[in-house]
Amino acid sequence: MNDIIDLMMGHRSIRKFSEDPVLDEHVEQAVAAGQMASTSGGIQSYCVLRIRNEQRLESLVELTGNQTKVARCGAFFIICGDTRRHRILAKRDGVPYDTRCEAFLLAVVDATIFAQSFCLALESMDYGICYIGGLRNDLPAVGKLLELPEGLYPLFGLCVGRPAQDPTIRPRLPQPTVLFEERYPDDATMLAGMETYDQTMLQYFQERGAGDRIWSQEMSAKFSAPRRESLGPFYRDQGANLE
Repeated sequence: MNDIIDLMMGHRSIRKFSEDPVLDEHVEQAVAAGQMASTSGGIQSYCVLRIRNEQRLESLVELTGNQTKVARCGAFFIICGDTRRHRILAKRDGVPYDTRCEAFLLAVVDATIFAQSFCLALESMDYGICYIGGLRNDLPAVGKLLELPEGLYPLFGLCVGRPAQDPTIRPRLPQPTVLFEERYPDDATMLAGMETYDQTMLQYFQERGAGDRIWSQEMSAKFSAPRRESLGPFYRDQGANLE
């Protein structure tokens, strides 16, 4: 182990923050660190929107499912896949912008890799973070609120601030269900590993006062019906070609 691994192993999502602001210089340092993450072919197809306007933040609270921490954290960011700059370059050079699904996928991958490095840098400065997937509940409304141009794909929000809570670390899947040699295991092996994890998570939920929750049953229910069905149409409206 080393200091970096220790920091990573201590990650918790923070949902309650103090009133301390996130300093601009710390944001700039973290963005610079995030930019040093790997990016496919140097395309760097991501950007970060920092939202400070109080009315916009309150609107985003509602749009993310009444997550009040969006407006109560030290700083709120929106991580976007950004193909806008490449479209501008293509227009300048008189060539078509046409890379189909690959461009969209690269933007999602690049933005996610950047975001995790950005978060790790912030956590190294003793800030807490929480990803906000609820940003995708109503992306058409988010796009209108933020006046997003074509080629910009909001992916998730990010709350950052000084922690005002000390939650326990949420257990992850046993490594044998994630790390494989040469080939993916058979279904029985995977099920056995997840059933073991059910027992770990049951204890975790009980200790947090969250009841007798069974992780695997929650996952089955989570993916049993479509969710956020406006996502595909919204990203297409933003210029994504998913063919």
